[in-house]
Amino acid sequence: MKKLLDDIKKIEHGFRHIIEAGDIILADKTQKHFDLATKFLTDPSYQVRMLATYLLGQLSVNNAEALRLLETKVADDNDWRVQEMLAKALDYYCQAIGYEKSLPTVKKWLTATNPNVKRAVIEGLRIWTSRPYFKENPETAIRFIASAKSDDSEYLRKSIGNSLRDIRKKHKDLVDAEILNWDQADKKLVFIQKLIYR
Repeated sequence: MKKLLDDIKKIEHGFRHIIEAGDIILADKTQKHFDLATKFLTDPSYQVRMLATYLLGQLSVNNAEALRLLETKVADDNDWRVQEMLAKALDYYCQAIGYEKSLPTVKKWLTATNPNVKRAVIEGLRIWTSRPYFKENPETAIRFIASAKSDDSEYLRKSIGNSLRDIRKKHKDLVDAEILNWDQADKKLVFIQKLIYR
């Protein structure tokens, strides 16, 4: 285990090495995967915390506590790379149980007070309208994404703008109709609009 962790700490970019290490750990049935993941969350190395996040994402399908830790402890992590892994972890959860079945979780995360939780949904499910359920219901995807548009976090609002720009390529009229109702005097919303129409 020490060698595995030492090896991932040497690589500073990307996700593949983290996922490969996680899959090795998950394949070892002698390990207590959830206990390892919670232990890894406190590691000073962001790579090990990314690994913890990946493990929790894989475990979240059958472990409500793993999903709760993603929403709480992982979402509070200050490293942007851990936040990117959180988005991937949530998407895995939604994909594994089905995007339509995951709607209650998606809605719950989009109403969180922590902008990182909201961003994990918006970024994790990109491109939303390429996903099952949302492919057939693009207006639902647009409504969900736009629901967080007034958040103070520029990091989150940037994800909203990029996500809606992605969707607008195939659903121009639906995205334009959503934006038509926005307050043009609100600087937060103007910031998002500029990203959408960039």
